[in-house]
Amino acid sequence: MDEIVKEYLIESNEALDCMDRELVALEKEPSSRELLATIFRAIHTVKGTSGSLGYSKIESVAHVGENLLSRMRDGDLILTAEITSALLAMTDVLRRMLASIEETEEEGEFETGSVTDALHRILQNSTGMNNPSAAGSDKTGEILVERGAVSESLITSVVKMQEQGDARKIGDILVEEAGVSPLAIADALSVQAERRQQVTTSAIRVDVNLLDKVMNLVGELVLARNQVLQFTTNTEDSSFLRTAQRLNLITTELQEGVMKTRMQPIENIWKSFPRVVRDISLAGGKLAELEMEGAETELDKTIIEAIKDPLTHIVRNSVDHGIELPSVRQQAGKPPCGTVKLRAFHEGGQVNIVISDDGAGVDCARVRAKALEKQLVTPQQLTAMSDLQVMNLLFLPGFSTAAKVTNISGRGVGMDVVKTNIEKIGGTVAIDSVQGKGTTIKIRIPLTLAIIPALLVMSGGERFAIPQVSLVELVRLEGEAAISKIEMIHGAPVHRLRGKLLPLLSLNRQLNLPATVAGADDVPVVNIVVLQADGRQFGLIVDDINDTEEIVVKPLGKQLKGIHCFAGATILGDGRVALILDVPGLAQRAKLGSETQAQEVLDERKKATAESADAQSWLLFRVGNKGRLAIPLSTVSRLEEFDLAAIEVSDQRSVIQYRNAIMPLIFISDMLHLQGAREDESRFPVIVYSEGGKDIGLAVDEILDIVDEHVEYSNNTASDYLLGSAVLQARVTDLLNVPAIVDGFMRSSDFIPEERAEESIVYVN
Repeated sequence: MDEIVKEYLIESNEALDCMDRELVALEKEPSSRELLATIFRAIHTVKGTSGSLGYSKIESVAHVGENLLSRMRDGDLILTAEITSALLAMTDVLRRMLASIEETEEEGEFETGSVTDALHRILQNSTGMNNPSAAGSDKTGEILVERGAVSESLITSVVKMQEQGDARKIGDILVEEAGVSPLAIADALSVQAERRQQVTTSAIRVDVNLLDKVMNLVGELVLARNQVLQFTTNTEDSSFLRTAQRLNLITTELQEGVMKTRMQPIENIWKSFPRVVRDISLAGGKLAELEMEGAETELDKTIIEAIKDPLTHIVRNSVDHGIELPSVRQQAGKPPCGTVKLRAFHEGGQVNIVISDDGAGVDCARVRAKALEKQLVTPQQLTAMSDLQVMNLLFLPGFSTAAKVTNISGRGVGMDVVKTNIEKIGGTVAIDSVQGKGTTIKIRIPLTLAIIPALLVMSGGERFAIPQVSLVELVRLEGEAAISKIEMIHGAPVHRLRGKLLPLLSLNRQLNLPATVAGADDVPVVNIVVLQADGRQFGLIVDDINDTEEIVVKPLGKQLKGIHCFAGATILGDGRVALILDVPGLAQRAKLGSETQAQEVLDERKKATAESADAQSWLLFRVGNKGRLAIPLSTVSRLEEFDLAAIEVSDQRSVIQYRNAIMPLIFISDMLHLQGAREDESRFPVIVYSEGGKDIGLAVDEILDIVDEHVEYSNNTASDYLLGSAVLQARVTDLLNVPAIVDGFMRSSDFIPEERAEESIVYVN
């Protein structure tokens, strides 16, 4: 296919999408001249380019629509639901003709009579018919009005003169009759031409296949970078270390740049939803409007394409199943027009999409009855289920509560596909509903699928990668705790983590890997990776935990597609291959015990949760001779341990290289003017605190524990760096004011602790 035709198809489809979106908006604001002008320009573009390329059928259909829009612009017609439906039907016909050109390079034989007849009928029924041939003759006038060279009323008068037979150009009439300066007209047109030229040259279209190829090459570069970084741990060659560091920085910047080229705003799929809501509302005799927030949120193109159909299905369901008829809503004390809200935002390295409506909500009693009728669960299982668990039955294949099957929904095909498609890209979907109030569906998906941060673990002599989006925390049990702190409930192992029962899975058992044999003198150790899948947490027992690393996701071969516990594979820095664990698939494969066992664990969790409903998690640590201090666990990003020799100096402050960035170090003992007292003088623990997207290290002497307790503290301290004191674990503990500590550190201009100043300066020299 010729490149010009490809460009024509892209621009024409974009223009039709714009028409759909703006027509629905214009129906709500019929007096908006700006929306009407945008719609007119879109159809005028389609008509003009189609005619220049010889697509006469498309040109003729677009011409009729342009005539109708011209009458609306002249004030002879006011937009109605009938006109909107006719124009939307026209865009559908034009899309089918464009699709035919893309497939066969021909316009094809399409029935356009019904659409054009409907448009002609609206034109004939309107009053004050004008000459259609004059349509679009004031394009120059639109440009001049936009540039402020003339008023809109003057342009309207000039257009009327042309319609009455004046053959002069609009510019000539303005100069000769209205006294407009020729220079003003020429200046406005030249500025507009410059603007168009700037728009044309500032953006180019790039084939997706080329972007994919570049992304794959960047992935290979990341693998090579990781291999080079592996060598840096075994060399002291300063030139090689500098080169490796430079390569690391350049690779990271290149990776971020290429990934940005693949990012698209979620608006690209949302823009079709206003029409979806309108069409389904009209078909069902309902009133509904769509509200969108966060349309600028960006996602990788691959993910954008993967979530388009699931989101469309959810929006359709919200209107078809959720929003009630106007009469029913009024009887319930609601406004006759229902609302569907779309909201997107970034959180924790993922994109959250929330679809909510103020409709009827989910009738749990009806769902229970349908589940029994279709024999999806047993009566015993249903009795043990909470309302939230019952609502999750909506994601089972073939499940539907629709009273009757329509051409929109009700066949039980949809929500299970939604869940499957979202989980395929590493996302999760959850539903919450209140009968009579509405339903909310929350989707969490990763920003990209190509290069992701992962935790590397060892089990059965093999290495595996766990995506960090599923990682909650790491727990290590040693000695007696490795035995006593793992309990059994109905034969299923659980660990009581801060008062909550955590189901445990052994990766070795799940994958039939050989168990690690401990020596006679070895201290028993249990490494637990706490993961989250489908809104629930579980612990994965592995032999060893290695490190975090950015990995390039490689798809599995078709022979391994049916194994649901693997999401892909990657090549590590040493050249070896590691399988990437599919956390939701692993949880589903293990089933986390029977329904009875799951309910038993659930009951135990509820009991433990009720006992600590008002509790807050605190991180306890020791600093010098001050004794115990604590900060809220919610303020902690990570816990790390560094060599003292790794400390460097930048701008008279202690810093350390951390996760491809330079992290400032704040020694809490120095801020509180305490004498440090570490058992190991060569290494020190660091609490990583994030502020404004940047990491800051809080150096302490010892990490003590994490506790869940309800705290009432007394403000009996004179230090701005302490919030006060409280009793934690039956001992008096000072509560650190982390924001004040960070602020005080950043305000100080010369803050190298005395005991490290000489060491740091020698290191720099």
